Amino acid sequence: MRAKLTYAITAAVLVFYFVLVGSRGVMLIQSGTIVTVTFGVAVLILPVIGLWFLWKNTQFVRRANALAAALDAEGGLPVDELKRTPGGRIDRDSADEVFARRKAETEAAPDDWRSWFRLAVAYHDARDTPRARKAMQRAIALHQSAR
Repeated sequence: MRAKLTYAITAAVLVFYFVLVGSRGVMLIQSGTIVTVTFGVAVLILPVIGLWFLWKNTQFVRRANALAAALDAEGGLPVDELKRTPGGRIDRDSADEVFARRKAETEAAPDDWRSWFRLAVAYHDARDTPRARKAMQRAIALHQSAR
């Protein structure tokens, strides 16, 4: 729940920022000189890109959460079996061991969105965020094609 609240607050702050920047871009365009119009258009591009990125990221999070809910309903969510350091961090060897099992599971069933979801969690636990995201995108695509 804390992560959702943090995400919502961050998204709200970003939208406020995009509106603020966009209004400055419009003000520059309204000035009417070639330089200010050029800068105004350039300034308007930033909020458009930011809003697009925020929208795509929100879609990704919603779809990943839907997969987690579906997997939870099936009783297939990965169990947190990772060893932790006294400070609470995940032990690297433990994460590598779980990752090896999840990778083998995914290689055995490459068309199963469930194994890709669990692999994404293992990548995340191993602190490999780019691969975790790609594995989750694969799980989402497989789940959507299976429907």
